[in-house]
Amino acid sequence: MTARLLLLRHGEVASHRGDVPVTAIGLEVARAVGAQLAVEAERVRLLSGSTLRARQTADAIADGARSAGAEVDNPRVAFGLRNPDIYVAGERVEMVSSPAALAAQVPGLSEQQAAEAAFFGQFYGHPDRIGWWLRLPPERVPGEDAGAVARRVGQFAASLPDRTADPADLIVGVTHSPVLRACALAHLGHDPGEPEWVTGLELTVAPDRSLSARWHAPG
Repeated sequence: MTARLLLLRHGEVASHRGDVPVTAIGLEVARAVGAQLAVEAERVRLLSGSTLRARQTADAIADGARSAGAEVDNPRVAFGLRNPDIYVAGERVEMVSSPAALAAQVPGLSEQQAAEAAFFGQFYGHPDRIGWWLRLPPERVPGEDAGAVARRVGQFAASLPDRTADPADLIVGVTHSPVLRACALAHLGHDPGEPEWVTGLELTVAPDRSLSARWHAPG
């Protein structure tokens, strides 16, 4: 058995402040991408991270693929597609751009303490925050570094052929920029920078569970 996993960034959002929805234009683009994917795959399986923007994008891609004649499973949340696990004061937190947003995720943490958190103190002000995280050695990351994220997604991808009954021609996984950039660095050897909305990386799982990759920009 082989499997094709297309990892895509979620659709356009107005900001990254909180668990925000995809814009109307972003949903329209995701539906169009779904319709394009139906041309190359008769049966599509949709998976996503748990954020609202990832789930909404997966739903829109599914709608577009169905409208173009593909058979599509109802989208499901996949734990392996989550953003990097970063920890502050024993709490898993999302990568956020301000002390206030970090403090809101950690009970009892003040904004001042959030501003002084070792990792985030430098993360907030960097012009390319994800690129800065990608280059950090593991001992400087309070959680998953880029290599750990790429290994986690690789293990997730390698498990996909376990579903031998009624397999999909294409599995689409809607995720986030840090995940895509970490996987591109691991499998393509370079960081592509911030991906466009609803673009990403295609991983092919061979019968021996080894992975090959190529950058994929639908449309």
